[in-house]
Amino acid sequence: MSPAQTSPPRPRARRRRFGWPQRVFSQVLLMQLAIATGVTVLATGLFLAPLSAQLDDQAMRRALAIAGTTASPRLAADLTGTRPSARGPVQTEAERIRTSTGAEYVVVMDTRGVRWSHTDPAAIGRRVSTDPSDVLAGHEVMEIDSGTLGRSARGKMPLRDADGRIVGAVSVGIEYDSVRDRLLAAIPGLLAYAGGALAAGALAAYLISRRLQRQTHDLAFSDISALLAEREAMLHGIREGVVALDRNGSVRLMNDEAQRLLGLGPEAAGRPLDEVLGRGRTADVLAGRVTGEDLLTVRGHRVLIANRMPTDDGGAVATLRDRTELERLGRELDSTRGLIDALRAQDHEHANRMHTLLGLLELEMHEEAVEFVTEVVGVHRATAEQVTEKVHDPLLAALLVGKATVAAERGASLRLTPDSLLPDRLVDPRELVTVVGNLVDNALDAVAGTPGARIDVSFRTEGRTVVLRVADSGPGVPEERRGLIFTEGWSTKALPSHGKRGLGLALVRRLAERRGGSARVTDGLDGGAEFTVVLPDALTEPEPDLAVRGPGPEPDAAVRGPAAGSVEEAR
Repeated sequence: MSPAQTSPPRPRARRRRFGWPQRVFSQVLLMQLAIATGVTVLATGLFLAPLSAQLDDQAMRRALAIAGTTASPRLAADLTGTRPSARGPVQTEAERIRTSTGAEYVVVMDTRGVRWSHTDPAAIGRRVSTDPSDVLAGHEVMEIDSGTLGRSARGKMPLRDADGRIVGAVSVGIEYDSVRDRLLAAIPGLLAYAGGALAAGALAAYLISRRLQRQTHDLAFSDISALLAEREAMLHGIREGVVALDRNGSVRLMNDEAQRLLGLGPEAAGRPLDEVLGRGRTADVLAGRVTGEDLLTVRGHRVLIANRMPTDDGGAVATLRDRTELERLGRELDSTRGLIDALRAQDHEHANRMHTLLGLLELEMHEEAVEFVTEVVGVHRATAEQVTEKVHDPLLAALLVGKATVAAERGASLRLTPDSLLPDRLVDPRELVTVVGNLVDNALDAVAGTPGARIDVSFRTEGRTVVLRVADSGPGVPEERRGLIFTEGWSTKALPSHGKRGLGLALVRRLAERRGGSARVTDGLDGGAEFTVVLPDALTEPEPDLAVRGPGPEPDAAVRGPAAGSVEEAR
């Protein structure tokens, strides 16, 4: 085969395509240059169009002014007292005025239209080439017309004698070429100004486009459109809340997750952050009035972790993560560890009791062994019965029995006040379990290691309202700190295993305020702290038979069952 047949085909050279540029910088620059050029051309044309008419008007008025000056009574006397002649006084006066004013011609005519003066002496005595009827009728005439001397700007004035009678007329012409020359002479200067304005506009357009190029990072419109679509997909697809704020603290953007976590809707965009969220820690964190990383805040029943990053334009972007479940698991882990510690201690105590029981049996002290077992079992059973007699809700009763066991193992006593009574009509038992659990845990931490540690829990109902009081014998809360202990993230305790504190009391207050109630702390009777939580509408309306009979002191088996089960688990 020939070399021509074996050689690979050459790739075709790509033909460079010329079309509309893709970059934002180039498109904006071209559009601005096109606009500046169009505006300059339009302004120049709009200026030249009236300039030509203005020059024509000026020439006609100049001719009329010369005609008015020429048409004097003395000239009228010369017209009526002499004959038309190339050397007559009328011709002499007309030529003098023409020479001194620079007019193209000064023609004096009588009432018949016969010339008495002309630039061409041979035309004297002949009739004028245009109709003089209007001027001889006493009207002033201004016009652009063509005659024996060509096209000219004309002004005609009636010639009156001393008595005011019209004896003729004066016609003065300004050469039209001079008017056109003035117009053409003005065009270069006008174009120079227009060119300067266009150059200044082009420079301004270039500078603006360069600034736009830096701000858009030299992207094409298609790239910006794609980035916008990707941003929308990313913001609405991620499982973190994103809130963008402008320099004035107004909400610029809020994705779906942020709306869900904050309990807001799309109408929040464009409104000030404090107006949307109201006063509180959440607004302070997002607005940057509280600084730090992974800041805790509570919004409604949700525990949130917020981080805030300022932007170059003076605004900020804040991210929100839902930590509610993790916080709940962390608290359950802490409770589980506390329960394990209590069970470990109880195991040692149980071993000691078993050894004691074994010794009594080996010594054949059977009656003493029975009394010992009865006493040990009776203590736990009495605790469960005391709780279930006063607290008829099974979840809350089980919680209090378990907390009493943990408190006993930590050297503290937890008891219900004699006047406590809570019927089994709670609207949301889990809500009250959260409130009681947090308050009792804080009280246990406060009295730990103190002699005679005691925690008193009281339930009181007023219609459908539940009033809860938890008092302890600990050191109490200083008055200057009572406004801070209900703030998210504030705590005097060491960090737990899940790394965050300062949420329990904040959740208690939020739950109370959500129902229209309150949570406060005061001094207890024994010098400790006393927390009072008011929960309106926490109870359902009583059934008719119960409303007549009233709640009995003895709980039913269904209520006592879970409580007893909880005691067995604690043991």
